[in-house]
Amino acid sequence: SHSQRFSPPRSQGAGAESSQSPGRSLLPRRARPAASDMPNFAGTWKMKSSENFDELLKALGVNAMLRKVAVAAASKPHVEIRQDGDQFYIKTSTTVRTTEINFKVGESFEEETVDGRKCRSLATWENENKIYCKQTLIEGEGPETYWTRELANDELILTFGADDVVCTRIYVRE
Repeated sequence: SHSQRFSPPRSQGAGAESSQSPGRSLLPRRARPAASDMPNFAGTWKMKSSENFDELLKALGVNAMLRKVAVAAASKPHVEIRQDGDQFYIKTSTTVRTTEINFKVGESFEEETVDGRKCRSLATWENENKIYCKQTLIEGEGPETYWTRELANDELILTFGADDVVCTRIYVRE
């Protein structure tokens, strides 16, 4: 009969659809963690250690006097992170200034480089616990800059890069 002849393709079609997880095409090119494995960056963090911050400022062309001020000011940053899946709000407070960024992984946004220049940034998941963010200066010339934020053993590892100089700052939950 008619219905028998058409039922195999129909059931195959349904099978093919259900084997593909929904929303797959929306994923960024890099590995996005599944909702259940999503790392939890949320919370308040205080800095435990900092390496190469002065060298980073040097690579960015910041003069010696300003570097002294910046290094002192940034010696005890306080970081607050709110996260909803791929959506992040990060507030960094030092004695000198407070910066706030709102971004969604996979969508470009505007922020400032470490030395305060406006840039366009694009954050992507480098692996399931690490976000990599490439920065492009909106005006002028300068070294290629980026930052990464990674969760490892309940520590927050933040790196800032300027060309081949990398500053690493490790934070613990407050």
